[in-house]
Amino acid sequence: MTASDSPPATQPQPLRPRRSCLAVPGSNPRFLEKAKGLPADQVFLDLEDACAPLAKPGARKNIVAALNEGGWGDKLRVVRVNDLTTHWTYRDVIEVVEGAGANLDAIMLPKVQSAAQVQWLDVMLTQIEKTVGLPVGRIGIEAQLENARGLLAIDEIAQASPRIQTLIFGPADFMASINMRSLVVGEQPPGYDVGDAYHHILMSILMAARAHDLQAIDGPYLQIRDVEGFRRVAGRSAALGFDGKWVLHPGQIDAANEIFAPSQDDYDHAELILDAYDYYTSEAGGLKGSAMIGDEMIDEASRKMALVIAAKGRAAGMSRTSAFTPPQS
Repeated sequence: MTASDSPPATQPQPLRPRRSCLAVPGSNPRFLEKAKGLPADQVFLDLEDACAPLAKPGARKNIVAALNEGGWGDKLRVVRVNDLTTHWTYRDVIEVVEGAGANLDAIMLPKVQSAAQVQWLDVMLTQIEKTVGLPVGRIGIEAQLENARGLLAIDEIAQASPRIQTLIFGPADFMASINMRSLVVGEQPPGYDVGDAYHHILMSILMAARAHDLQAIDGPYLQIRDVEGFRRVAGRSAALGFDGKWVLHPGQIDAANEIFAPSQDDYDHAELILDAYDYYTSEAGGLKGSAMIGDEMIDEASRKMALVIAAKGRAAGMSRTSAFTPPQS
């Protein structure tokens, strides 16, 4: 059986904002409870690196209880299971989805190296959904890329299942997998003084995400007290077009929400372009293919660029502060 055999009864949930993706150890009930009140767009309850091996069975139960207790507001609720080279993964998926699948938005699969691994998770989710009576296909998949093999297979991974919603960069394991000479996650390695050592990796993830209508998420910045360092590294991936970044500490959340949303001026200008283009291409506006707004010419390409900025602003809950006024005839 392959992922394509899954019945298309229900498609995964529509993509939602993931500017800030908060990591929460599943083995710590206090942190799970605190996360409910924090302003992150997404929380992912972690069964992998944040949980010691002996703590994983108990962490599954903590996560199920926390999800079913509610109180998460409109946050995206995600669980990161262990990777498929371990013996924990299948129990992670079964216990979490059978126990709290109705209150779960997605499963994050770390260290993805092939499309087959995503397809395994897709089939497993379908079987559980059918067994417990959940809508088939509603629970999404987030694929985390953490080594060279995964990056080389990224296009196949990105289209391995209709459940996939995001592609995520996992910098720490990736750095280790390619023998990068650095112990500071996300920072430039000593001796690399020209350009950005991560540019190829980030762009590869971004291109695969955009080619398949997915979100691209940057990984963590481990110096949790260095908010300015976080801003600098987050600004790099935001400038490329990434949709969000992991946060490991409440102090990083506001910075991520700000950096991965447009400025108020850019949002207002994008909405102005969209309104003006709609007017000028209408009969009332003269059926023009291009027009001027002040000293700026706008056309169809301008509209497409404005749609991106406007969509990010709307998703972030922004309100425009100005409106387009058609010229008086």
